[in-house]
Amino acid sequence: MKNIDTLLQARWVVPVNPAHDCLDHHSIAIDDGRIIDILPSEQASQQYSAQSRIEYPQHALLPGMINAHTHAAMSLFRGLADDLALLDWLQNHIWPAEAKWVNEAFVQTGTELALAEMLRSGTTCFNDMYYYPDVTARVARRAGMRASVGLIVLDFPTVWAQNADEYIDKGTALRDVYRDDELIRTAFAPHAPYTVSDAPLHKVRMLADELDMPVHMHVHETAFEVEEAFSNSGKRPLQRLHELGMVSPNLLAVHMTQLQDSEIELLAQSGSHVVHCPESNLKLASGFCPVAKLLQAGVNVALGTDGAASNNDLDMLGEMRSAALLAKGVANDATVVPAHQALEMATINGARALGIDSFTGSLETGKQADLIAIDLSAIETTPVFDPVSHLVYCASRNQVSDAWVAGKHLMKQRVLTTLDIATISSAAHDLAARISEN
Repeated sequence: MKNIDTLLQARWVVPVNPAHDCLDHHSIAIDDGRIIDILPSEQASQQYSAQSRIEYPQHALLPGMINAHTHAAMSLFRGLADDLALLDWLQNHIWPAEAKWVNEAFVQTGTELALAEMLRSGTTCFNDMYYYPDVTARVARRAGMRASVGLIVLDFPTVWAQNADEYIDKGTALRDVYRDDELIRTAFAPHAPYTVSDAPLHKVRMLADELDMPVHMHVHETAFEVEEAFSNSGKRPLQRLHELGMVSPNLLAVHMTQLQDSEIELLAQSGSHVVHCPESNLKLASGFCPVAKLLQAGVNVALGTDGAASNNDLDMLGEMRSAALLAKGVANDATVVPAHQALEMATINGARALGIDSFTGSLETGKQADLIAIDLSAIETTPVFDPVSHLVYCASRNQVSDAWVAGKHLMKQRVLTTLDIATISSAAHDLAARISEN
């Protein structure tokens, strides 16, 4: 028998890659933070002796979900300004609130709040875009969660930097701090074409190419954005980005609700990625991303929640369901984005977009042990004919019982092991009370 750290024995193992596999009564052997074997449970008991052996007789084990677009600290603005159009919400409510309240302490508390929610929802990796990315990275690292931290860039001054050059300089310095970190990656995060001018975008593109870093950016979020850009310059935003050399395998274009067929072809040919945020798009009435067309063209489409200020949760199980159902309605075709494809969008596709699919995003021998357990014994998921269908169409985040990142057990039977919910909740309530009073 081989001695290992952990042996997880489950009713179902859903590896995601290969796409259609669902393994009955299988086990996952974990040692030194990595998956070393996936095999039938009877064989596993004969081959491995584990320091920790856990049985999940009514659970599915699957890769931890990857939230490919977040503004984590904005969890503290949850419900602050609801039922408004995007520009009204952003310019008249969110930006003024950020100018007044955002500082290092705000970002720390907001990020801790978001991480607790995400882990309890089955997310083990997130791709963020917000001020004080150094704080976000520090909080995520301390919690043991995997993260891609956005190095935000804007033309105008904020609490984080005074001009585009300072944003970029502070971002590249942070990238150097985490360049060899096992859990924290960095990505350039110019906010949007309408908030970043050509010169900074050109600089970002050169650095991203040189350092092989993702570029995470809101693009074609609303019809107004596209129409305004065309009216002012004669170019749609994606055309402008293409002319700047930014439409490439490094690009993670978020939202993309306004797309022509020629633009979908450009994205496919360039190897760019799209991050779909269906619930935020619906809530802000931003439009409908043509997910089925993108996937059929060969574009890698990942899923994100956006921030809790515009969603209003960070629930990737709910996002999967919304993405699958909305895609069918938009395409007028019930066969598009079947359950297994929605699950790919929430896991391996996010890993591909972030350039980390060689070690996470699916359950495969040799990959990091980033995975979750979902209890399918609840009345709401009974009976189980197809576990993958249940994961997408009817399981809730409250059924996520356990989560691991790099083999570290970050949630055990709904209890977080690296984050103190009582302390986080108290700090969040204190900040909310101050915001409400002003």
